[in-house]
Amino acid sequence: MELTVVIVNYRVKYLLEQTLRSVEQAMQGLQGEVIVVDNLSQDDSIAFSRERHAQVNYIENQENVGFARANNQAIMQARGEYTLILNPDTIITPRCLQEGIAWMKSHPKCGAIGARMMDGNGVFLPESKRSFPTPWVSFCKIFGLSKLFPRSPWFAKYHLRYLSDLEPQCVDILSGAYMLCRTSVLQQLGGFDEDFFMYGEDIDLSYRIVKAGYENWFLPTPMVHYKGESTHKDSMRYVRIFYDAMLIFYRKHFPRFNVIFYPIVKLGVMVRASMAMAKRLIKRILPAGSKPASESWPWVIISDKAAEVAKRTRIESFQDSLPANGNLNVLIDDGCHSYEQVVNYIREHSDKDRIAFHIFADRHGIIISPKMS
Repeated sequence: MELTVVIVNYRVKYLLEQTLRSVEQAMQGLQGEVIVVDNLSQDDSIAFSRERHAQVNYIENQENVGFARANNQAIMQARGEYTLILNPDTIITPRCLQEGIAWMKSHPKCGAIGARMMDGNGVFLPESKRSFPTPWVSFCKIFGLSKLFPRSPWFAKYHLRYLSDLEPQCVDILSGAYMLCRTSVLQQLGGFDEDFFMYGEDIDLSYRIVKAGYENWFLPTPMVHYKGESTHKDSMRYVRIFYDAMLIFYRKHFPRFNVIFYPIVKLGVMVRASMAMAKRLIKRILPAGSKPASESWPWVIISDKAAEVAKRTRIESFQDSLPANGNLNVLIDDGCHSYEQVVNYIREHSDKDRIAFHIFADRHGIIISPKMS
């Protein structure tokens, strides 16, 4: 068996369905298996998925055991030569798997591979390739120097923005949203460190892969990652969990820096938490804003049966081709386009200032948008 795909699900029924359909298309011609681990979603995601994807192996946890432990449940029983760790809010293509496996075969020292992740509107996600969070790199991240100097090799190592995202790069850290690994390496290392409940576990695993003598590679193969749109990164909870994960990483791998780094991280948490509180306070004081501008933008439906799609989605007025200018909602029909075509269309026409992309899930008659939780 060539490939095992591992997906941890938590309350994203329709996004999971879309991911599984893209995986099915991407795995055509490959011998493989798909394992979905559900972290007590308490909705009908698994029943819904099982009805449509009976060939998938399901593990249903009776509690939310976290991202790391849930992945490990599947990793330790993976039978593929390679294991793909994949988020349930992603769209992959055959190229992702074909190019990744080919790279692995031709680069024996490669332990893991990441892809060129885009958000739902085709914008490149910088977490696709990162550097190890050394004390200096972390300091620049916590206090915003990496944002102030995004192209500086000195200040912006966290996201490696100064390295091209259109060429293969040997990097330090890959994202756990898409991580194609040698199963033997993954199992030898024991999978993810379960001390991390959420955030940081991909950094830790990437670090251990390199310490074991392997390389992590970023390949510019495009894919879509909706990037946990339901996670409010300005919330105090996110700030606390994110920086607690950073502290776990430092206690484990850089113990000699604890005395210096611990107060710096704590200060960073206080600053970020204060900013989060201030933003929430301002939102409460100021009058509620209007709905997102994109809600009033006209629609373009990319489909062989655009009129039928419009009727099913109650879109009263639409165009069936993309004009050269103007603000637009673009709806791509997955019933007459493969997910490779969908991803390529989003990549080729991405314009974050004027185009909002959506996907029409033909099976269910619903619109899947980047802001879905």
